[in-house]
Amino acid sequence: MASQPKAPKKTTGRRDELLRIGVATLTEKGFHNTSIDELALAAGVPKGSFAYYFGSKDAYTVEVIETYGQYFVKKLDRILTNQEFKPLDRLKVFADEAAHGMEKYSFRRGCLVGSLAQELGALDDRIRSVLLETLQTWQGRIRTCLDEAKAAGDLLPDADTPELARLFWYTWEGAVLAAKLERSRAPLDIVSEAFQRQLFSPASNKG
Repeated sequence: MASQPKAPKKTTGRRDELLRIGVATLTEKGFHNTSIDELALAAGVPKGSFAYYFGSKDAYTVEVIETYGQYFVKKLDRILTNQEFKPLDRLKVFADEAAHGMEKYSFRRGCLVGSLAQELGALDDRIRSVLLETLQTWQGRIRTCLDEAKAAGDLLPDADTPELARLFWYTWEGAVLAAKLERSRAPLDIVSEAFQRQLFSPASNKG
């Protein structure tokens, strides 16, 4: 039997509010510590509306990840394409802005993708897939910035920018976790500074 086309997503103000609340709540508390009742109450909607809009908590979580990913890509694009800064300086701007963001919420919130990857990555293939896709999109933005730095002569000619972009996100996600544990931006600053030391070519240090 031929598969039926997927019904379009129901877009309403309440639905969008549930997604917005999900981003904040799941980032801070995780999947298992967040109930549907809590989300519905925070959005001011009946519990039945949750099922109407999303069907299940797993399906909702996928959309929350996608919403967060889209928001974060816009943030990366704003910072990493800012021509007022040299490409490698843009990475420092990103790290500093992210650290300020964690300070703002007293280090209760980190990265939704990193948190859910630890909690659910080995349990649910659909969620794992969307988490990986989101992370790879972010890596692509870092790679583009590094490619620009390479073209400007700020990286060695043989620098492997795809590998460096992966290295950045792998170490960054660990730093975000450590910052939550220590309730300090120090892990973020350490990773940012260490990454920069690995990147600069000798020519870029000449005054």
